[in-house]
Amino acid sequence: MTLPKVAISTLGCKVNQFESAALESAFTASGCEPAPSGAQADIHVINTCAVTARAGQQSRQLIRRILQENPTAKVVVTGCYAQVEAETVRTLDTRILVVGNSHKEGLVRAALVEKEPGHAQALHGPMEEKRDIFNLQVRAFSGRTRAFLRIQDGCNNFCSYCIVPHTRGRSRSLPKAQVLCQAAIFAEAGYRELVITGINTGKYGLDLAEGMDINRLLAELCTQFPQMRFRLSSIEPTEIDEAFLALAAQHSNLMPHFHIPLQSGHNRILAAMRRRYTAEDFAAVVERLHAALPQAAIGCDVLTAFPGETDQEAAHTRTLLADLPISYLHVFPYSKRPGTPAAAMPNQVAAADKKERVGRLHELDHKLRRQFYQAHLGRGFQVLVERRLRKQPGMLQGFSENYIPITFAGPGSLVRNLATVRLDRLTAEGPLGVRLNT
Repeated sequence: MTLPKVAISTLGCKVNQFESAALESAFTASGCEPAPSGAQADIHVINTCAVTARAGQQSRQLIRRILQENPTAKVVVTGCYAQVEAETVRTLDTRILVVGNSHKEGLVRAALVEKEPGHAQALHGPMEEKRDIFNLQVRAFSGRTRAFLRIQDGCNNFCSYCIVPHTRGRSRSLPKAQVLCQAAIFAEAGYRELVITGINTGKYGLDLAEGMDINRLLAELCTQFPQMRFRLSSIEPTEIDEAFLALAAQHSNLMPHFHIPLQSGHNRILAAMRRRYTAEDFAAVVERLHAALPQAAIGCDVLTAFPGETDQEAAHTRTLLADLPISYLHVFPYSKRPGTPAAAMPNQVAAADKKERVGRLHELDHKLRRQFYQAHLGRGFQVLVERRLRKQPGMLQGFSENYIPITFAGPGSLVRNLATVRLDRLTAEGPLGVRLNT
């Protein structure tokens, strides 16, 4: 009997990417043959995103394209868009099996059940009732040098612009033993770096009766796997305390790279967003982190053009960021997400103003990155080599401990390994290094 081919397409966050890898591992363990995303396959799984209206639109477009290109395949739609718009997805085609985040652990079994074509099917339920966390082990991340380790899911914050508490449910943590087991699987598979991720990673352990929190877990991971580099995907400013700073300074295999969401640098907008800190709080956290770890990269998210934001308030955000030791920005224009309070707020910002504010933040991001790279010229780093550059034969690229993307000359055998590289100069294409101890 021919093994069914399964292709998985993923939109959205690192948590989705981890879960897609878990689904691929489960399909493979069930006797299926993995196929690249977009290739011809018997089963297509689409792991969708709904964080913005634009993400929902991209999810619908991808579903339609795969349906059109694969007229005989079974199509399974899961993820956040499937959770929040299950009925919409069901109407697209009778071949679709809709599996909400609420039932993701049953996806593989349901996808492999042979059923006659007919009415669209669905495995779906309210996320508010979900108390456990989707838990399938990942054996490998196809084509990735770094693996993602998802330790937490869901969020209790209910920011006014965000649909995630409704698509992912309340904050839930993976028990420590299962986290360590997954880390051991990755270590045995030869991964040199794990990205610790979740929806609200800093809330890890607070729902468990294990006496664990994010600091204790990171300390245990760093101690048990000294050969592994650990990188934290994101942490809220309210979750960086003295214990966290001490932990970061103590463990050399916890990478000095911290991504801290700001969203807005103006307190009125932060309050309207239902963020639980002020601009002054954020600035103080960044300054303390920089003082404790001056080499660390500190990145942040900025959500500009929130309803009611004025030009002066947007400028206030830019000024705050320019005056702090920030290394880079992830810039997002506000996008209406139906079902959130912000979508119904008055004074939605005009598209032209939104574009202008995004452009200015991108200019600031470019300046901050260059300043950060410039400050580290002449330093040596342990670069995890991620890839060979196709358009530049003999050149490799990877990330330093503090997340500087360095290009340098070297053999292809270094991919997935660490190389000692000195950051030599900045070019129009980015930071250029020289390999040491060749």
